[in-house]
Amino acid sequence: MSQIAAKLDLPEGRLETKLPDDKPLYGAAEARAEAERCLYCVDAPCIKACPTSIDIPTFIQKIATGNVRGSARTILEQNILGYSCARVCPVEVLCVGDCVYQEWHGAPIAIGRLQRYATETATRAGEPPLFTPKTRASAERKKVALIGGGPASLSCAAYLALEGHRAVILEKRALAGGLNTTGIAPYKLHAEDALHEVAWVRSLGVELQTGVEVGVNVKGDALLAEYDAVFIGVGLGADATLGVPDESGPGVVGATAWIESMKLGAPSATPLGRVVVVGGGNTAIDMARECARLGAREVTILYRRDAEAMSGYEHELAHAREEGVRVVVNAVPVGFMRDGGGTLFGVIVAEAANGRPILGTEHRLACDLVGVAIGQAKVQSIAGELPGVALDAKGCVQVDATTKRTGNRKVYAGGDCVNGGKEVVNAVADGRDAAHAMMLEWGQRTVTTKAKLAWTGAARG
Repeated sequence: MSQIAAKLDLPEGRLETKLPDDKPLYGAAEARAEAERCLYCVDAPCIKACPTSIDIPTFIQKIATGNVRGSARTILEQNILGYSCARVCPVEVLCVGDCVYQEWHGAPIAIGRLQRYATETATRAGEPPLFTPKTRASAERKKVALIGGGPASLSCAAYLALEGHRAVILEKRALAGGLNTTGIAPYKLHAEDALHEVAWVRSLGVELQTGVEVGVNVKGDALLAEYDAVFIGVGLGADATLGVPDESGPGVVGATAWIESMKLGAPSATPLGRVVVVGGGNTAIDMARECARLGAREVTILYRRDAEAMSGYEHELAHAREEGVRVVVNAVPVGFMRDGGGTLFGVIVAEAANGRPILGTEHRLACDLVGVAIGQAKVQSIAGELPGVALDAKGCVQVDATTKRTGNRKVYAGGDCVNGGKEVVNAVADGRDAAHAMMLEWGQRTVTTKAKLAWTGAARG
C-alpha cells in the first residue's frame, strides 16, 4: 500500500518491529505459480467457509491470468478489508481448511497469501483507484455516524461511501483500526500496515474523527437527531481480572493491554524474563508466542481446564509449543508473590478440577511478568446512550441476524460488541451487511451477497 508509515505517529524501534512477517508477500512469479494450482471448483467449499463469501476461485484465476487488479476488485467487493483479512484470518480453519486438496492429502492452496498479493499489489502507492464512489443527489444522500473505528465500522463506512453516502467514523482513540492496529500479532500484521488500510478506506470518501467518545464528547440523542442512521462498532473493553490476592501492582497486566503496548509503545530497555500467561484462548497464545519470539527466558501458559477445552486454535497452540512455550493445564493462579517494594517475583498456582482450585495443591512458580487473558469486558455504556438498543444476558448488543439492526430502527451494530469477540472477517461481514440493510431501508437497490454469489456462480458455471 502507499508509503504512509513515515508520516504516522508511531514510535521508532517499538517491539513489534522485531517480529517480521511469518508469511511474506509473494512475488509475481510465486503468486502466479500458486494460483495455477487452483482447480477452480464449481461448488467451491472455500467460498462457503469464508464469512464474507469471497469468490475465491475467481480471484485466484485472475491472478493466474495476470489480472491482479481484477482479482483485488473481486476480493474487495465482498470484503473491503481484504488486505488485512488476508493476513489475520485463521485460514487454516476457514477457506484453506476446506480446500479440496485437504481431502487428497496434498498441500492446500495458499489462499491467504494470494489474497494478500492481489490486494497489496493493487492498492500500493502509484496505483490508480480501484473504485469510483457513486455521486448521489442531495435528496438521496444519507448521513451515517459510526461509533468506533475498528473493522466493523470501517467496513460499513466504506460500503456506504462507495454508494455515495456520507459516512462519519467517531473514534475515541488517536488511531483508528481497532484490534487490527492495537491487538493483532505482529508476525501477522504490523500496526503501520493496519493504518495503511485505514488510510485506503478513507480514500474511498470515508470521514474519520478521532478523539471523539460517544457519551463524553457527543451524546447519543445528538447523533440520532443529526444522522439518518447510527452504526455501533465499539468492540470490547478492558481485560478481565482474576480477583486474587496481590494481583494489583506492577508485573501483572491484561494481555490485550500488554500487546497494545508492545505494538504501539516506545521500546523498553528491560529484557523479558520469565513470563506466565493465564488463559486458553487465542489472545493468551498470541501473547505467549510474542514473548517467546522477543527472547523471554521462559514462557508458560496456565489454563484451568484440559487442553481439549482451550478455545485457542490448535494450529496456533502447536506453533507456540514449537517455539518453546510450556503449556500447563488444570492449573489456576491463586495469588502473587511480591518483594517489599512490590516487585513481582512469582505466582502461586494450584491444581484445578473443573476449573476450580484444589485446596492443598498450591505451589510457587517464579516469574517476572504475568499476562491475564481470561476475557474482556463488554462496552455496555453505549446502549444507554441510544434508546431502543438492548443487551443480551452476556452483555452483547442484540441485533437482527440478517440486517444487524437493533431495537431502534435507526441504529445498527456489528463486530465484537454483537458476537462477543470473533474474527476480523466476521466484523467485516457485519459491517457490510448493515450497510446493505440501511440502503434497502432507504429504498435504494443494492446487490445483496446472496444475489451477487448466485450471479457469480452462474457466470463461472
